[in-house]
Amino acid sequence: MKIKDSLYIWQRRDWTEWRYNLPTLIPLMTEIHHAQGVLLGRLVNVLPSLRSQAGLLVLTDDVLKTSEIEGELLNAASVRSSLAKRLGIDAGAVTPIDRHVDGIVEMVLDATSHSSRPLSQKRLFAWHAALFPTGYSGMDKIRVGKWRDDSSGAMQVVSGPIGRRKVHFEAPPAHILPDEIKRFLGWANQKSEEPELIKAGLAHLWFVTLHPFDDGNGRIARAVSDLFLARADGCPQRLYSLSAQLQRERKDYYNSLELAQKGGADVTDWLLWFLGALSRAVNEAHSVLDAVLMKSQFWQQWATAPLNERQVKLLNRLLDGFSGKLTTAKWASIAHCSHDTALRDINQLLALGALMKSSSRGRNTAYELPPVLSKR
Repeated sequence: MKIKDSLYIWQRRDWTEWRYNLPTLIPLMTEIHHAQGVLLGRLVNVLPSLRSQAGLLVLTDDVLKTSEIEGELLNAASVRSSLAKRLGIDAGAVTPIDRHVDGIVEMVLDATSHSSRPLSQKRLFAWHAALFPTGYSGMDKIRVGKWRDDSSGAMQVVSGPIGRRKVHFEAPPAHILPDEIKRFLGWANQKSEEPELIKAGLAHLWFVTLHPFDDGNGRIARAVSDLFLARADGCPQRLYSLSAQLQRERKDYYNSLELAQKGGADVTDWLLWFLGALSRAVNEAHSVLDAVLMKSQFWQQWATAPLNERQVKLLNRLLDGFSGKLTTAKWASIAHCSHDTALRDINQLLALGALMKSSSRGRNTAYELPPVLSKR
């Protein structure tokens, strides 16, 4: 295909000569820096243990959502246990961890905790190998820790049922990847006056456009973004999750990428969307901090109460955001006890004031935390 007939950004001669309207982006960057400052300010007088718990919540969400964007649902308890183990945080009961979860956790932590280290081919290969420890993506054997070779045809991003597939994007051919990756890594590691927030957005678009692996490109592109965001923060601890925000805006995320990949070297529109999503992610992080502080306040209040293990377990489930209505039957199921034992546990908490009956109507009585302590 000739350049003049090109459909994709990588087919243009100037495709990595990025152009953007900085004055248009400055207000968003200022807003992000302000929001980050407010978030850090709230943590100034918070105990280190609570900061660690907040970081654990954010990272757990980040790992879960970066996989969920690709349609893969991980076990939240397993992710939390893997992260807690590596961060040296007490997260309560240990949940069995599989190699796949460990691999994603290792990639995310390496990107954020060691952001100052150069981004290299060896490092990208290690991330890819960590994502696919068995050498398979589902039932398909893939090239692990190696660039794709296009032996099965051009790398395409498609959607829709067989016979009615829509091609959203076709990546550069495999034979030009070594030179393209070399150029990308040289840019990623060079010091420049380009703001790190903008580099995060450019790096995401650049890497996902190259699509250099058989699978895992989206997750690695988000890890690359997190690396640049950690550099911008100057803080290895994650206080917000961009991946969680991208999952909440998944359709717009993919649409914005597709428009940029079919556009020219002026990527102002993509950066506006990316920075907007980042701003919303930072603002969303306040709810995570609220949850951590609320949980701490709750257990300070009831630290001396004579609670059994079942009651502590179920109260923590409510504090962490219980899905649906908590009834006596659900209590018995989760706590692995009889209906009578569950009702006795609940009545004791009602008498203490640590639990209350829900005002919502239904066939069975439901229970929730008191209003002041309800999870927002």
